[in-house]
Amino acid sequence: MKNSNFEFRISKSTRILGLDVGDKRIGVALGEAEGWLAQGLCTVERVGRERDLEAIAALARQHEIGEIVVGLPLLLDGSVGEQARRARRFGRELARRTGLPVVFWDERLSTVAAGKLLHEAGVHGAQRERKIDAAAAELILQNYLDYRKGIRE
Repeated sequence: MKNSNFEFRISKSTRILGLDVGDKRIGVALGEAEGWLAQGLCTVERVGRERDLEAIAALARQHEIGEIVVGLPLLLDGSVGEQARRARRFGRELARRTGLPVVFWDERLSTVAAGKLLHEAGVHGAQRERKIDAAAAELILQNYLDYRKGIRE
């Protein structure tokens, strides 16, 4: 899928927040617009739309974020399902709340890939459960940063 709402609207030094928005948790990653690597930051437990939005907005303020990337969990055929609609809704509300640009990025199978990476790193059980959402957010943001890097080169 081509990510059609992508624009270079931010400076090279801007920090970017990557999100993997799930029903129970939101994985959060952090990266620099000119940087090479995304880094898992934390996992936010979902407790209600307003509190979830405020928790992410607070992280954006704390880390001086200039752009937010929200993973868009498209169906395998590329179509938009219910989870993708929920992620879009959350991202639009977050953009209104923070005033920051939000980019939606194709994240098909990011949680599966994150699970495999954690397994290969020897992370299992409850520890895996605590880390998988931030790891998925890290993969989403890393893919976005790699795309940006390729455009600049």
